[in-house]
Amino acid sequence: MKTILNLVCSAILFSACGMIGSLHSNTSIKPKESFVLGNNKHGIFTTTLTNEGVTLLKIYKSPGKGGTHSAVFLKPKETIRVKTDKNTALVIQNTGEEYGSVTLKVKGDLNLGMAYNQ
Repeated sequence: MKTILNLVCSAILFSACGMIGSLHSNTSIKPKESFVLGNNKHGIFTTTLTNEGVTLLKIYKSPGKGGTHSAVFLKPKETIRVKTDKNTALVIQNTGEEYGSVTLKVKGDLNLGMAYNQ
């Protein structure tokens, strides 16, 4: 009985803290390079991005079928929320000459490929 109660309490605690069904990361991006999130087959996900660095970040979507759309620029210390469709990658491009830093909070489908591109 105690084991079941402990499991239930742990599940409630983790759920309340947002540790189940979400991904939290601080990612560094080299100058003039990009970080690609979701460049694989996956479902819908939502990302909250905060620019922690000093460079301007370009955020855009890249569907698996090709092309890009919905570009926005994220200034230092600015936060945005982006919903990304099924089988579409979210690209975070560092436009500056210094390392970029972004905090990511992702919810939804977390079966996401991740890669850096030059």
